[in-house]
Amino acid sequence: ASVSSQAESFAAGESIARQLNDPSLRGVLLFSDGLHVNGTELVRGLNSVLPSDVVVTGGLAGDGSRFKRTWVMHAGTPRSNVVCAAGLYGEHVTIGHGSKGGWDNFGPERLVTRSEGNVLVELDGRPALELYKEYLGELAGGLPATGLLFPLALRANATDEKSLVRTILAVDEERQSMTFAGDVPEGALARLMRANFDRLIDGASEAASLASDFHDGASADTLAIAISCVGRRLVLGERAEEEIEATLDVLPAGTRQIGFYSYGEISPYAHGACDLHNQTMTLTTIREAGLAA
Repeated sequence: ASVSSQAESFAAGESIARQLNDPSLRGVLLFSDGLHVNGTELVRGLNSVLPSDVVVTGGLAGDGSRFKRTWVMHAGTPRSNVVCAAGLYGEHVTIGHGSKGGWDNFGPERLVTRSEGNVLVELDGRPALELYKEYLGELAGGLPATGLLFPLALRANATDEKSLVRTILAVDEERQSMTFAGDVPEGALARLMRANFDRLIDGASEAASLASDFHDGASADTLAIAISCVGRRLVLGERAEEEIEATLDVLPAGTRQIGFYSYGEISPYAHGACDLHNQTMTLTTIREAGLAA
């Protein structure tokens, strides 16, 4: 599906879901342009069509700390402004998934008092970018790239135990607003996060454990797709390979792994419909029953 603006994200998700939907559909691998798509609306479009037992995982393409251009492969050609997907069909395929972060919260929790989809305008009645810069200090001059090091944790309300993380894609100095990879709803509670090296590595290991739990029975050839946020790569630096090693230490011996660094990861939170995550290690494991290792 082509996406010329973020406003078309929901329709793109709907279109892809309709093209793939079938009684034998077990899973969808979804890969999207990372700069021109609202990931929240994209997955909402898929969820509006697909049954809840169809596992949807994937990610938004990244461009490191440059934020200039992202692309996905379509018909053998790299293209921007495109969302691509592959369907996994048949009763013998099993799909596992796991998504974990490992970031620490800091500072007070603040109320999102004004937003427009994935554009955050005000926190606690103050211009969002102005407030954010106060926390970043001298690092504010490197925005939006330095924003990858300080994502936002969002909760729907004070009683919500589930939090989603959002990563900055762009800033608007004139409006003093920030654009994120997914929606930042008005009325939500937001809190800044920062890196904890050891917990990031532990998070990757936990994601692998969650993904492995979906597979039962005798050992079989396993493919693992590892999608890690660009922000994790920037924080970990030379230690980045440690989170990959941590996943392989947990996954079945001989697992073949591929992956990329993203601007957003797509996976169910635990079970059921998919959601958009940021700053996580998200793993998808695919196995076909009856294939011996």
